Amino acid sequence: MRVLFSTYGSRGSVEPIVGLAVRLRELGAQVRVCAPPDEEFAELLARAGVESVPAGDPVRPLVTSVTPGSAAGLARRVADLMAAQFETVAAAAEGCDVLVATGPLPATAGARSVADKLGVHYVHASHQQVLLPSPHRRPPARRGQPLPDGAIDNRALWASDAEIAHSMFGAELNTQRAAFGLPPVDSVRDYAFTERPWLASDPVLDPWLTPADVAAVQTGAWLRPDERPLPAELVDFLEAGAPPVYVGFGSMPAPAGFARAAIEAVRARGRRVVVSRGWSELDLIDDRDDCFLVGEVNQQALFARVAAVVHHGSAGTTTTATRAGVPQVVVPRGADQPYWAGRVAGLAIGAAHDDAADPTVDSLSAALGTALTPAARARATAVAGTIRTDGTTVAARLLFDSVGR
Repeated sequence: MRVLFSTYGSRGSVEPIVGLAVRLRELGAQVRVCAPPDEEFAELLARAGVESVPAGDPVRPLVTSVTPGSAAGLARRVADLMAAQFETVAAAAEGCDVLVATGPLPATAGARSVADKLGVHYVHASHQQVLLPSPHRRPPARRGQPLPDGAIDNRALWASDAEIAHSMFGAELNTQRAAFGLPPVDSVRDYAFTERPWLASDPVLDPWLTPADVAAVQTGAWLRPDERPLPAELVDFLEAGAPPVYVGFGSMPAPAGFARAAIEAVRARGRRVVVSRGWSELDLIDDRDDCFLVGEVNQQALFARVAAVVHHGSAGTTTTATRAGVPQVVVPRGADQPYWAGRVAGLAIGAAHDDAADPTVDSLSAALGTALTPAARARATAVAGTIRTDGTTVAARLLFDSVGR
């Protein structure tokens, strides 16, 4: 079986793909991944021994330069993202049996178009359910396109979301499809998602409720064991005192002054701090010996040795922290992050910071007061024991079955 993945996004979009790609290769499949050309993604795929094909523009400059929620320059980015599917991904998909697509709607709609043109089996996969139509919650607003005022029925809102999505992306998609020899589609969102999208998330942390408007197939999160040792200097720091608090914002832009507020809040709780530099280039605020700065590191190993994890609330970091059994403080800024913050608070495995307010020393200290309690630690330990670790195996078997049929 020959499988092509198409993904576009930050580290949280690429990492799960690597996990499934490695599992498929172990089972005898041939795998290649079309991913953004950022150097760290190429290194990640190379370390895993997975063939990669650069597709689209680098993600890091986009994430760190575009205001969250802004629609400025969106039309150009959409056109470029779709073009990468019709050009680079289409060339890589020649001779493949399956094309698995994740990422923003322009990318996945383009990927399905490629699959249809080549007669390749197509799967849409999402690492969280926030964007999948469901009567159990409202759709999130799209960039520059608010939902209708006064509407309260969730199904009506999801119908509006489909119309909004098509108004944003339909003309460009159908223009590129026409050049590719394909007929137009009348709903970009529904076309890209299909009637049976995959939900690659844990059913305890991210339960898919039925009935729903799509028959989502929940595989479990696509996790890959990380065997890398922690740096010796970090190990020395961890062993020099009580477990510290981890602070990081991953590949998201952090709020102004976040590092200072977080470090001072942790200190106010009598704890040491491990700060992750990330794409926000977080840094230490002084030279005191109670703080340690890390770059790229094995989060699975590190989270198992800290007292709490303060983070932005991506699907990947939330899942890694939950699996490690460590309490969390989620500081959401947009996209699916408020959802994950709500899940952490709802499961009583940590605290959710108000997504409408900038974090301060006092607000972060209050959230840490919840996360650092024995009750939160006990609950986090209990929930960790329920997290499935077979998501890549489940997904791989589904792919083999689909090709067999």
